[in-house]
Amino acid sequence: MASRYKTALGEEGEFEPGSRGRVLKNLLGIISKREMDRVEDEAMLQCSEYFANNISTKTIFSVELIFEIHRCIFGKNYSWAGELRTVNLTKGDFTWPPPQHISNALKEFGQTKLRRLTPVSPEAPENIPRALAEVHADLLIIHPFRDGNGRVARMVANLMALQASHIPPNYGFSGKGSQKNKLRYLNAVRQGYVENYDPLTRFFRDAFERRDL
Repeated sequence: MASRYKTALGEEGEFEPGSRGRVLKNLLGIISKREMDRVEDEAMLQCSEYFANNISTKTIFSVELIFEIHRCIFGKNYSWAGELRTVNLTKGDFTWPPPQHISNALKEFGQTKLRRLTPVSPEAPENIPRALAEVHADLLIIHPFRDGNGRVARMVANLMALQASHIPPNYGFSGKGSQKNKLRYLNAVRQGYVENYDPLTRFFRDAFERRDL
């Protein structure tokens, strides 16, 4: 499935006709999941390069930047790119905050976590995994967008690492051990939802070490 979520009905909950429920309704009329994955992967690479070249050591990350990242990745594909979701999202037994609470949650997130934890200083590398973990988990629990929240959150983490003159983390989501790493990551994110950031901090620390190998 293109989306792992159960959603309410409406444009954001629709699938592209002819895609057999595998591709979200999109501006390009793409019905193949493989083709949509290719298009989105290319956009990820282009946007990663763009923002990496436009983030300085003095940049304070903001909610506006997060919207820009989402719009950059998905703007050619979806009418709702860079916009707050208007549907409820549920995965398994977990439901993310309803749409009417997202705006206030993002405002608080920007004024607290982003202002406190960015710019990320290269002078204290031992603090980088914790900063990434807090921002990552708090952004994901808000889940501001219809889709692509994980990719945006990981790009934000990568940009924070680059800001601190650090090589971005290797999440280990492909190749040997990928399933184990994905499960560990998801469990760590869930712990972050209840403000236990230690497991996700350890995940990012190991991801940095994996990159250095």
